[in-house]
Amino acid sequence: MPELFHHPLRLRADPSRVVVRPFHVAWASTNGGAPSRTERIVSEVLALSPGQARAELELVLKDFEARHWQTRRVFMTRYDEIEAMLGLDGAAIGDEKRQLLGAYFCHEYSYAAAALMNPSAVPHYDQTGMPPGSMRILMSLRAVGEGHISSVAFREGIITDGNELVLAPEPPFATAADAREPDERAMEGPVRIYRHRDSTLSGTVVFPITKAQSNGLEDLRICHFTHDDGTVEWIGTYTAYNGSGIQSELLRTHDWRGLDLVPMTGSAARNKGMALFPRKVGGKYMMLGRQDGENIFLHTSDDITHWEGGELIIKPQFPWELVQMGNCGPPIETDQGWLVLTHGVGAMRKYSIGAALLDKDDPSKVLARSRAPLLAAADQDREGYVPNVVYTCGAIRHGDSLFIPYGVADSSVAFAFAPIQALIDQME
Repeated sequence: MPELFHHPLRLRADPSRVVVRPFHVAWASTNGGAPSRTERIVSEVLALSPGQARAELELVLKDFEARHWQTRRVFMTRYDEIEAMLGLDGAAIGDEKRQLLGAYFCHEYSYAAAALMNPSAVPHYDQTGMPPGSMRILMSLRAVGEGHISSVAFREGIITDGNELVLAPEPPFATAADAREPDERAMEGPVRIYRHRDSTLSGTVVFPITKAQSNGLEDLRICHFTHDDGTVEWIGTYTAYNGSGIQSELLRTHDWRGLDLVPMTGSAARNKGMALFPRKVGGKYMMLGRQDGENIFLHTSDDITHWEGGELIIKPQFPWELVQMGNCGPPIETDQGWLVLTHGVGAMRKYSIGAALLDKDDPSKVLARSRAPLLAAADQDREGYVPNVVYTCGAIRHGDSLFIPYGVADSSVAFAFAPIQALIDQME
């Protein structure tokens, strides 16, 4: 396989990256009609004198105000949710007690304390001011925090045709994308969330919203999708996990301000690791998936949210992929065909990344495959939360090269550049 250029930059889990999240306690009584814990907390805060409430709020702000963006507003927003649930009379409660009540029902969450992994990359929506040979990019990352809950974080940066990578700095505060109003959150079905108006994408985190997502949003594979009428949209597939079952869903956005989280339907959507082609092929939406957990299937549909069936197109053939295979993100269009990065699992559950080339007009035809891995877990890439894993959810084409961000041992994110033509030439 062609020699890769490995960039020295490495992203790692960072427990200092925190956001304020709702702290849920029992809303209803569980002991024979006595006040619930929520009701008790509210009653005791309301019983404080104005001076006591002010002193307690000052202590909270001393601890946390410098760690979060607009902390007082966050507390007030949380209070509004409590008021709606309990039917409180907000007009009779002063600002300080409302902020203090909001603080009692919030907690700090370190969203990337355990792991940072499985990135994907797409062209950034803003390419203004880019010199020739440079591209602004947007990466998604799977961040894992307390309770092994997965969320989606983002980083912006610039790559060049000289294999350079510069990431925009993370802002000091991270904010969670959320629905405009609490009652707009859907326990089932689609939900629309919004990036905070003052937050960059590098400071935005998408947390589980619906019941189906409650235990995590996993492995977002983003593509820059071009519709038949020429309009473009960023569409990503991800796995929603509720602690016992999974389903595939779509993240869709035209402007990266409002984000739609949309469940997919059909038998194929009850699996993980689906990857959307960046345009229709032969008048059909197309998706790669792993229906049986071992092989790569091609799916077609007239409806981008509904997926059935599937045709097996790639199965394990070489020793480094005999256990199972899957895609490593959306197919990349080249003059020779659709270039698909694949992952294979071999002996001792060692992961490797390879490639396949599909016919441009009929992607069910496999034109060539890599006999040897392009990337494999070795040396420093072996150790981590889950050893011997290298994994990407999507590379990006820039000029004659592939930019490949990839997860290492489910613990960190590394970066490589690969010459496209050399990669294709060495396939068989």
